[in-house]
Amino acid sequence: MSQQGTKQRVDDEFIVDTEDCEERERAFRERGTARPITVYGNPVLHKECRDVTVFDEELARLVDDMFASQRAAEGVGLAANQIGVDLKVFVYDCMDDEGVRHVGVVCNPVLEELPADRRVLDDSNEGCLSVPTAYAELARPDYAVVRGQGLDGEPIAVRGTGYFARCLQHETDHLYGYLYIDRLSKRDRKDVLKQMAEGTARYETVPND
Repeated sequence: MSQQGTKQRVDDEFIVDTEDCEERERAFRERGTARPITVYGNPVLHKECRDVTVFDEELARLVDDMFASQRAAEGVGLAANQIGVDLKVFVYDCMDDEGVRHVGVVCNPVLEELPADRRVLDDSNEGCLSVPTAYAELARPDYAVVRGQGLDGEPIAVRGTGYFARCLQHETDHLYGYLYIDRLSKRDRKDVLKQMAEGTARYETVPND
């Protein structure tokens, strides 16, 4: 399937991101070059990113590099600012709780507010490539809908449950300047930063000055 294969829709609204996952992810990754990961404290992670306004080959190359970087760091989602790029785009290669793999790209994502009857919280552990070696429990809704644009600029919508829902929320947060630890209590955030300070990332990172 081509890069634009994810434009196929289900229910005339949501993209199909579960087909040909291996082939699509490999095609992105093999065209790209892995870049080091920015870590907590880097200014690019703590501000809202710029909207994507030009959908061109430069954007496509960035996405290729993001997939390569995601695989090198063994992640399931990656936002552009995690490789130092100030643009609202994230990629994902993530399993949901049913073991179904999802692969895709979202530009200019907006997380849809859920009605009260859909807000079932899941307090599973969460981690982040930009906070290496650290984890903490964080309650998030177990269902998420993100609306944005695809690589061609056309509107898309992505939905996820369980772990994949957490991924969609986590990556959208990144692009608005929030890391998951910003949603923790002061005590839990202190513990996470201690874990990070005591650990050693298994992938290349950008040192903070």
